[in-house]
Order: sequence, then structure tokens, then C-alpha cells
Amino acid sequence: MAGDLSRRAQKILHAVVTEYLSVGDAVGSRTVTRRHDLGLSPATVRNVMADLEELGLLEQRHTSAGRVPTTSGLRFFIDSLLKVRGLTPRERDDIRERVTAPTPDEVMLRASRLLSDLTHHAAVILAPDPDQQRLERIEFLPLRDGKLIAVLVTTDGRIENRLVIDIAIDGSRLDRIHNYLNQLLAGMTLDEVRDRVIRELGEDKNKYDEAVSSALRLGHAVFVKTPERSAEVHIAGQANLLDDVQPEQIRDLLRTLEDKETLIRLLDRTRHADGLQVFLGTETAMQALSGSSIVAASYGPGEQPIGALAVIGPMRMNYGKVMSVVDFTAETVSQLLADLTAKP
Repeated sequence: MAGDLSRRAQKILHAVVTEYLSVGDAVGSRTVTRRHDLGLSPATVRNVMADLEELGLLEQRHTSAGRVPTTSGLRFFIDSLLKVRGLTPRERDDIRERVTAPTPDEVMLRASRLLSDLTHHAAVILAPDPDQQRLERIEFLPLRDGKLIAVLVTTDGRIENRLVIDIAIDGSRLDRIHNYLNQLLAGMTLDEVRDRVIRELGEDKNKYDEAVSSALRLGHAVFVKTPERSAEVHIAGQANLLDDVQPEQIRDLLRTLEDKETLIRLLDRTRHADGLQVFLGTETAMQALSGSSIVAASYGPGEQPIGALAVIGPMRMNYGKVMSVVDFTAETVSQLLADLTAKP
């Protein structure tokens, strides 16, 4: 649509949206001419605003009142007219300092608080998908009653214990089992580990080596039989939303934020998309968020996003500021997680 709008119409739309996002009131032609140096008369501006209304980019909610942007008008503004201001070196240093932490979980927690503090909106962070974490090594520790504890260490330093039962393994053979499984599986994501164990169990050549067969049965018990886990979701600043929505929407909105699976589905859309994402109203595909906007970005090493973070606020938000903060925070989280993973 950018090519269909004259330069003059684009300038007036930019002025109307900017004023609306700043003050929250309907914007009239005299406000545009007084506060924006367009070199146009109020009558000319009024005529162009009427044209923009016919195109569905502006709307007049009350007779004789000014106009406000529609969702389509906001989308056009964000995609074609908005110039996002880069953060200053001091702002970047502040974000790095406030998010830096000794563990991935603490990085997530600090990042969610930072996003809420800087934007004054709610912040949601989808922690790395457990099944996308890479296995560094696995060890089995025998218990007195014949059970085993499987100790999984991932490359980002996470340690998880899983109980293995109904498999009798001579403790003296565990060293060979450790070595075999670590050689076979180290460096793979837990999703890849699961697929590899299933495939190896189906290979005839592995059915006749008792140690290999035992190792694969243990691997199956740990990685295949264990129920899949959901990623963790960190939320901060829910109270900020209460000032931005109608009273009748509050209950549904808070219920949506409490629904972990709903948030995971929403942020998964960002994790699998390229670049910064902005969802306006119904674009969120959630009724409770139909009056809200979401600015989100994925994070992770290179071309392998492992999670996502987002700010949820009203449709009338400072998109330039929020987008720059979300974008740099995602970049910072990516670097911090990479540094933690690289530590010996």
C-alpha cells in the first residue's frame, strides 16, 4: 500500500499516528498543522485525513471529533513509516549490566524484569525449549533398591536427574554404558537423542552386543519413556496491563497470562519467525489480547533460535522505544547464553 499513498498522505498519516500514540486522543487537522511543519493548511490536511479514512487507515469514532488510526493504519505506520531509534551506548550498557547473571535461568528472570521496567508494560519470556538443549554427557548412578538415577548435563550447564526403574543393570558395566552413550549422543539436542536411540534400537547389529543393547535400553528409558517437558515461561509486570484495558477485559487477560500453554503457542510463532515481530490486536489470534499489541523477538545462537521474549501492552504504545528495547535485549540474552555455554 505504500506505493498507493502519496508522500503528502504518508506524512499526514505519520503525524496523526504519532500524536495519537503520544496523547491517546483523537487527532484533528489543526493539531497536525500546528505541531508538524508540513506546510499545509488545515483544510488540506482535513481532506487528506478523509481520504485516509476511506482507505481504512483512520477512523472517526465521534462526529465532529478528530481521527484515530485503525489497526490497518497502525500496521502501515509500523511497517512503512516508523523509524526506530537505536539505543545509546549508555542504554545498551545498562541493559547488559542488568541482564548479566551466572545461570541461564537467572538471565531469563532478569531479562523479563528489565523489559517490564523499561517499557512499563508486561513482559513474557519463553525459556529455551528443553528438547532443544544439547546433551554434553550422561551418567548413571545406582541406588540401593536396584534403581538408577540418570544425570543429564547439557551444554548450557543445566543438570537434570531422571529416575530409571524396571531395568536391572550390573553396576560394574555402567562405565562402559556411559562411554558408549556419550560417544553416540553427545552434542545432540534431546529431540535428536530421542530419535537416535529409537533408530539404534531398531538396528539388528545392536541386538547381539549385550552391553550396547543394555545401553540403548537405558537410553530409551531416559529419553523416550520420560514424559516431554514444557518450556518455562517467565512473566513480569502483569499489573501494568490493568491500566491499559477495559475493566471487563481484565479477567480474561489475566487468565491468558496464567495459561502457560497459550503463551508458549504464541511465543513459538516468534521463535520460528525471522526478525522482530509485532502483533496488533486480532493478529495475536487470542480474544483476550484483541485490544493489545505484542512486540516479540527470538533469541539464540546464530540461525538456531531457542526461545523468545515479548512485551505485551496496549495498542497505543511507544512502538519505537519498545521495539528497540526488545530487539537489543534479545541480542544480549543470545550473547549471554552463548557465553555461559562456552564456559568450561
